[in-house]
Parts: sequence; structure tokens; C-alpha cells
Amino acid sequence: MRIATWNVNSVKQRVPRLEGWLDERQPDVVCLQELKTTGEGFTDLLADLLQARGYEFAVHGQAGWNGVAILSRCGIEDVRLGLTGEPGFPQREARAVSATCGTIRVHSVYVPNGRTPDSDHYEYKLRWLSALNDEIGHGPSTAVVCGDMNIAPDDRDVFDPAAFEGLTHVTPRERAALRALLNNGFRDVVREHWPQERIFSYWDYRAGMFHRDLGMRIDLVLATSGVAQRVRAAWVDRKARKGSKPSDHAPVIVDVDTPARSCRHPHASARRNDCPRPDWEAGWTTALDARQLL
Repeated sequence: MRIATWNVNSVKQRVPRLEGWLDERQPDVVCLQELKTTGEGFTDLLADLLQARGYEFAVHGQAGWNGVAILSRCGIEDVRLGLTGEPGFPQREARAVSATCGTIRVHSVYVPNGRTPDSDHYEYKLRWLSALNDEIGHGPSTAVVCGDMNIAPDDRDVFDPAAFEGLTHVTPRERAALRALLNNGFRDVVREHWPQERIFSYWDYRAGMFHRDLGMRIDLVLATSGVAQRVRAAWVDRKARKGSKPSDHAPVIVDVDTPARSCRHPHASARRNDCPRPDWEAGWTTALDARQLL
């Protein structure tokens, strides 16, 4: 099963890129964030495109802001919009959707930005993360939390720690809230597979940040041990950040060995041999060989 997460930064602006990416990477489950449209708008825009490729979907939309979705070729059941006890700012926002896809409980989340550490939005961010932690703590043993966490887990995950001093995304309280999710039985599968590599998933549009590789790793796939121990590959699809009119985020992709028939769609495969190509030579075995991926 190939699971991916991508903050598309306005799905209306990203339809051609999303369509091509789905055809190239063939993910079985996709978590999308920052849709910036309502559920009805998402359905009108993408229903035909997705259904033609065998995807069912669940969407929690909001006009102009936020918005999350799950696309699945493995079935999609027990859909839930939002979180129990979720705070608002001041109203509840469209920041979380979850569903069971095959044998895995999937959460697509868009964590509040936090703005500045002395702001009300920062406190809202911490309360929201607490509600997420409560939610996943009562979930099944095979689960993933995918999305834009708006937190760099540690100093390896920003291009220059000194450049972020006093800013959100790297403060001790935010990182402690993220560690609480990990302490609740989840593992950061990309970092487990690339423990020392310089890996980013977000680059600001300004000042050539992407081309200079001045980014942050804030888009994460967190998995329970029941899933993490079956991960064969975990990587950032940097290619999707290139070219015309990209999102400022790149997708994160994880390949998981799953039981037979866990994905019911005929195009979905439980075992794959199509890890990242055509960006590099097949058969890589080390982080150095896979450097172009990152």
C-alpha cells in the first residue's frame, strides 16, 4: 500500500499537477491539506477525475481556508470530520478528517500555524494538538497520522536553526506537543529511514528558497508500530515541488507491506517495486545513492 500526504496550497490551483502526480506515483491512499475550498467545491472540481482513477474520497472543506481530504483506492469507511473536543479560533475549522482505508486508520491533519509564540493563535495550536493526541490515543493499533504538522521535529529539520530563533514551528512547547504524539505510540517513519539526511518538505516561494534548498521538514507521516514495522520505503517527492505553479510543499510518500486484499481496487498493489523513479537509477541501497530523491 502506498500512502502519501501533500499540502497542495489550494486544490483549485493544483488540479493539473495533482492529476499528473496521481498517474505517475500511483498512491493507494492520499491525505491532502490546505484545500481552500468547501466540500461541495472539492467534489465538483475533482469527483470525475478521482472516480476515473478508482478513488473514493472523504473531504472536510472550508471556503477560502484550511480544508483536508482523504483519497483511497482501498475502501473508505467510518469517516469522521474533525476531532472530539476540538477547539476553534473562534469557530471550529476544517483541519482533520479520518477514515479506515483497508486495514489502516488514516488521519489527514492540517495543524494550525501558530503565527507568533506570543499570540492567541499559538495557544490555539497547542490546544488543537492536545485534542489530536486525545483522539489518536483511543484509536486502533494500525493507524497513521499524515499531514502538515507546522512543526519541525528537531534542528535537523530546518536549514538553519539560528534563522528560526524566536519563531514558531521550532519552539520547545510545539516540539513537546509533537513528542507527545510520538509518545502516544506513533513513529516518525521518514526520519527513521533517513536518520541523518538533510530532508525538507516545505520551501518558501520567496528568494529562491527551493533552489537553494533552504527549507523545513514539517509534513510528516506518523505511524503506529503495527504500521511502521512494515514500512519498506519513506521519502519526500521533491520532484513534485519543481516546475510550473507548484505548491510550496512536496508530497511525502510511504510504502507499506500489507495483508493480501487490503486494497480492493484492481490498480492498488500490496507490494510494489516502483520506488522513486525516474529521478535516479534503480537499485540504490544507501542514502548517498538516493540523494536526488531528497
